[in-house]
This record gives sequence, structure tokens and C-alpha cells, in this order.
Amino acid sequence: MISVIIGTHGMFSEEILKSAEMIFGTQENVGSITFKPGEGVENLIEKYNTLIEKLDCTGGVLFMVDLFGGSPFNAASMIAMKHENMEIVTGVNLPMILEVLGNRDVSSLPELLEIAQNSGKEAIKVLAKNINVDMEDDLI
Repeated sequence: MISVIIGTHGMFSEEILKSAEMIFGTQENVGSITFKPGEGVENLIEKYNTLIEKLDCTGGVLFMVDLFGGSPFNAASMIAMKHENMEIVTGVNLPMILEVLGNRDVSSLPELLEIAQNSGKEAIKVLAKNINVDMEDDLI
């Protein structure tokens, strides 16, 4: 099974994983890493490596991080560059996590990376308002 590691600034990674588990239930082989004030990349590398040792990474690892170029990304990059079966996607959001969790049993790591990227982009929507329509009339 492919392992999923969510790494973000602050507690966001823990909370977004909790939100995903509200929808999908408790997930196996998934973990979160927090980057707290006062920590450096070396702390994150240690956290990632500790989590990797606990997970079943035989199918590979997908790091899902918040910002390209941020410390969670940089630390994950240093690890992933040394392993062929590790990939990173940035811009983590809840729809992306849900699609990844829903497809990781039937997808390869490259397929899962593409699913993450596409679902993250497709989840961004803008409400198109028609100012010529009176919403109150439509709600009655």
C-alpha cells in the first residue's frame, strides 16, 4: 500500500487529516507532520524519517505538503530525492486528500500523483453570480 504523509506549517496537517477521516473514517498508513515555530528543516527531516519507519512504505510514499519551497516541502524533497518510490505534491487541500485516499488501493504511485494534482486543481471553484437574478425570488 502507498503511504501518505501530509506535511504543513502549523497544525494544518493534523486538522486536515482529521477532516478527511470524518468523511472516510480512520485511515491506515497515513500520517501528518507539523512544522512548528522554532523548528528547522533538520527537525522536519527527523520527523518524516520517524514516520516513514512506522508506515508500510513498500508501495511508495506520497508526500502532500502545503507550499512549494516551504520547509515541509524542502525537507520532504531531501528525502524523496534519495528514493525512487517517493513523490511530492504541493498545495494540499481536502478534496485532493480525499481523492488520494479513495484511489491509493487501486493506483500506482505515478497515477496517484496525477490524481492528486488534478483533483487539487479541479476542486478550486468560484461561485458565478448573475447580478440580474434576484436570489430571493428563486428561494421562494
